[in-house]
Amino acid sequence: MIVIKYGGNAMTDSALKHSFAAEVVALKHEGLSPVVVHGGGPQISSMLKRLGLEGEFRGGYRVTTPEVAQVVRTVLAGEVRSEVVALINSAGGAAAGLGGDDGGLFLAAKRTVQIDGEPTDIGLVGDVVSVNTKIIHTLIADGFIPVVSSYASDASGQVLNVNADTAAGTLAGALNASSLIMLTDVSGLYTNWPDQDSFVSSISAAAAKELLPTLSEGMVPKIEAALNAINAGVREVRIVDGRTPGIIHLALSGQAGTVIS
Repeated sequence: MIVIKYGGNAMTDSALKHSFAAEVVALKHEGLSPVVVHGGGPQISSMLKRLGLEGEFRGGYRVTTPEVAQVVRTVLAGEVRSEVVALINSAGGAAAGLGGDDGGLFLAAKRTVQIDGEPTDIGLVGDVVSVNTKIIHTLIADGFIPVVSSYASDASGQVLNVNADTAAGTLAGALNASSLIMLTDVSGLYTNWPDQDSFVSSISAAAAKELLPTLSEGMVPKIEAALNAINAGVREVRIVDGRTPGIIHLALSGQAGTVIS
């Protein structure tokens, strides 16, 4: 089983969308049982702007009010996930979309973040604390490609926004996936971004953990998710450039991206 975190320009460029869908269907035909986890930052930001809900930021984190949380769920489920499912189906696959609150897939708990050394409330943002994998296994056994949106409910039923990298890493670990592939807008991991000579094609989990305090802001959640997945039993995590057509197969054959193991 392979978990793919779908994000970056691969989600917004029309040709790349179709290329991605075709690759996912090919993986299914090859017996690799793909599971797609997606976010939708640009689409969410666009909708919030149209609604006049751009809102408050604390330490670089968007504060997720109840109104923002509802927009997040609506955009992820009604816009982004629907499109991903349709793309995979049109490429000859059979995709089934679900949110973290469907079938009890994810149970989340509200999180706080450290800003200037102080725990800070950023609203309805959560971390996945448990995963019920039964629905995923059932869909795969029935021939479907699961497409999962990165939101969840807490024990009271409150919808929480969940970082898509984190959700993908947690799900990959719970499924005991052989690989987690994370599509982004860079070629992989750079130890000293943006120095192109600092690109690494492979790195151990221990070495990646040591790098965490020095990494660029956008890469930190990806590496944290990768480490969590590996700690949970995932054999390898590949961080790849989703702007390259055919990137998933290139990565799996060791021709692109960074592999963390």
